[in-house]
Amino acid sequence: MEIHNTHSSRKVRPVTRPLLTLLGLVLVMFGCQAKDRASIVTHQVWDEWAVGQVLDARTGLPVPKEAWLEGLARYDVVYMGEEHNNRFHIEAALTVLRALVGQGRRPWLAMEMFGWDGQPALDQYVSSNEGDRAAFLERVAWKHNWGGAFEDYEPLAKFAQDQHLPFLAMNPPKSLIRQVVKQGLVQVKKQPEWRQWGMEGEAIVDAPAYRSRILSQLQDCHGGGSPEDYQTMYEASMVRDEGMAKTLAAAVKRLRAEAGSGQGPLLSYTGGGHVQYRLPVPDRVTRRVPDGLRQVTVYLATFERERAADLSQAMQDGIADYVWLTPQGAQGPPRRCR
Repeated sequence: MEIHNTHSSRKVRPVTRPLLTLLGLVLVMFGCQAKDRASIVTHQVWDEWAVGQVLDARTGLPVPKEAWLEGLARYDVVYMGEEHNNRFHIEAALTVLRALVGQGRRPWLAMEMFGWDGQPALDQYVSSNEGDRAAFLERVAWKHNWGGAFEDYEPLAKFAQDQHLPFLAMNPPKSLIRQVVKQGLVQVKKQPEWRQWGMEGEAIVDAPAYRSRILSQLQDCHGGGSPEDYQTMYEASMVRDEGMAKTLAAAVKRLRAEAGSGQGPLLSYTGGGHVQYRLPVPDRVTRRVPDGLRQVTVYLATFERERAADLSQAMQDGIADYVWLTPQGAQGPPRRCR
């Protein structure tokens, strides 16, 4: 059969099967070469990663650290998400605080490790240069709200004390969170402690993307539970994240009232799970402070070269704006749930 050009009476030879086969092979070969080139580029980026670098999560490339640190002053909130018990992550946060103070700023420090019931103790700690650690830990209810070695986090607390920085307890009290785990959110909202901590009337937003990610993580890291167990654990996660967002949003509003005084930015220091993909805390702060909020997320990650592909994928998925590569902590690699 002959194929005719509709704009001419000239006959066109048909495309034969061998030619189609050859064309298909060329396209396949080109596609494979393109994939190979992309793979090579990706691996070249990974190969250049090193401890101490701060990576732009959009490109996977390191940023000039000094200029990047200087630029953090323009944000309202800087979120740093740690792997617990890694002193190098504390050092990273201290680096940020020192850089801000070096620019003549007065950053505010908010930490997940302290509950709201310890706020009066934090206020006294930074205003009095108190040196009695045991008395401070008793008043701040450290064992009740967090536990573990205070020495892990003491350098951050001491920096706030030495510089007389505003020092904020981010977390709802542990007793309130435990009630949610045991009874569920509906029942706890009826309890006096819910009102005591100003949670009455607060929206606890159950966002689909947050639910999907947090529930899957709970199931991976706490296997064997019933659906009811996972639901109340999930509700407790929502209350914690909403409570921390409540703390930060109130602080941002106070900072804005002092605009031009060199106050801020607000440094939020939590576990990485409260920063990831902006879902747990940053998005909730955005909802509470809708007018031109400027915030940036920094994910602190132990650099394990054999897990570079996993980290690269998390960055492509939007785990944070920046990833800071650190050495491994004294307790070894971070726990990986199944």
